[in-house]
Amino acid sequence: MSDTPYKIPLSVLVVIYTPELDVLLIERAKQPGFWQSVTGSKDALDEPWQATAVREVQEETGIVAGSPEVPLAALSDWAVENVYEIYPVWRHRYAPGVTHNTERVFGLRVPRGTPITLAPREHTQYVWLPWQEAADRCFSPSNAEAILQLPQRLTAP
Repeated sequence: MSDTPYKIPLSVLVVIYTPELDVLLIERAKQPGFWQSVTGSKDALDEPWQATAVREVQEETGIVAGSPEVPLAALSDWAVENVYEIYPVWRHRYAPGVTHNTERVFGLRVPRGTPITLAPREHTQYVWLPWQEAADRCFSPSNAEAILQLPQRLTAP
């Protein structure tokens, strides 16, 4: 539960991918045609980045990072933070005067065939795409850039 009525301008971006470098994209329910990786804000200022990433992945896709199928070690903090201007259409969700968000980037490697359960109020459909095609489909430049970095970010399983 949030400590404030406003969204906290600290969020995660989690690029979910398979060993074959297929990337999961989800379409926003309120913005048809806006495809993205998992994103979401901290629920509290002291919520650790990793906890935010785990929570948002589970809420938006049903994937449980820390389960036998997707061990917590499959989630990697890329130690990249993007600061970007919040789109004016979404600024009402933040405290007055807040215009920028800091986004921490993570990668989550999942087995091919991992089941996806979308949160229907947030997303309408999902697709697995080869990484370059996924980057082209994203509406967010920081999301596209994160996906383009995927091949260089891979670590041993």
